[in-house]
Amino acid sequence: MTLKALIVDDESLGRRGLKLRLAEIDGIEVVGECSNGNEALAAIPDLNPDLVFLDIQMPGMDGFDVVRNLQADDLPMIIFCTAFDHYAVDAFKIHAVDYLLKPIDDARLREAVQRAQEVHSHKSAVSDKAQLLDAIGRITQKDAGEVQEWLSETGEKSGQYPEKIAVKDGGSITLVPIADIDWVDAAGDYMCLHVNGVIHVMRITMKALDAQLNPALFQRVHRSTIVNIKRIEKISSHINGEYHLILRSGDKLKMSRSYKEKVSTFLQ
Repeated sequence: MTLKALIVDDESLGRRGLKLRLAEIDGIEVVGECSNGNEALAAIPDLNPDLVFLDIQMPGMDGFDVVRNLQADDLPMIIFCTAFDHYAVDAFKIHAVDYLLKPIDDARLREAVQRAQEVHSHKSAVSDKAQLLDAIGRITQKDAGEVQEWLSETGEKSGQYPEKIAVKDGGSITLVPIADIDWVDAAGDYMCLHVNGVIHVMRITMKALDAQLNPALFQRVHRSTIVNIKRIEKISSHINGEYHLILRSGDKLKMSRSYKEKVSTFLQ
């Protein structure tokens, strides 16, 4: 399978050079270029790339800001490109597949692409600690013990899920039974919980909310949408490879192409 790649760099010569070099590597296709972080934030949901070559130092919004605004739990694979090696640990702490120093060596570029292809083909989690420790060790020449402490900040999911979630509204708090939630969608820094025709708004990231929901009951169907699979009544396919989920409430949710493999789970 060919990986779709997006190049994000504020230097036009840098974008052009990387595109030409990637054209010589099998299994990768450049589907777009961006000159700044804002363009990247608009292009990534639209182009749905598998892989983003992301410059770190850019005016205005840097590469790390781009990743943070995309919500780190749901990203395309990222290969950071920069002239400064002191960013390496920070890059891997937010789950970069690789980190390339400018000027980029041809052999390292091919190695990075190959690593991305392996991650994609095996559906490996880029947050896997062993992989990150190994990659950071090779880049920074530090031992595994030193980087273990940095990576521990990401934490582990507890595996225990609450029955209710507290939603603050001014001076009051509403305890919403999680099992009653039909679906959830993101609105900037807020999550909208759709519960029996009522919308509860809470300030929380998608990642933090997802950690409180039992994956046996709730599944992501879009980078900004979570659905209660017991509320799904009908699934309709479309010629562009997307699906629409029709809920018992009558709401219609779009399932993006990157999540379509979950259809078989819903039908069980």
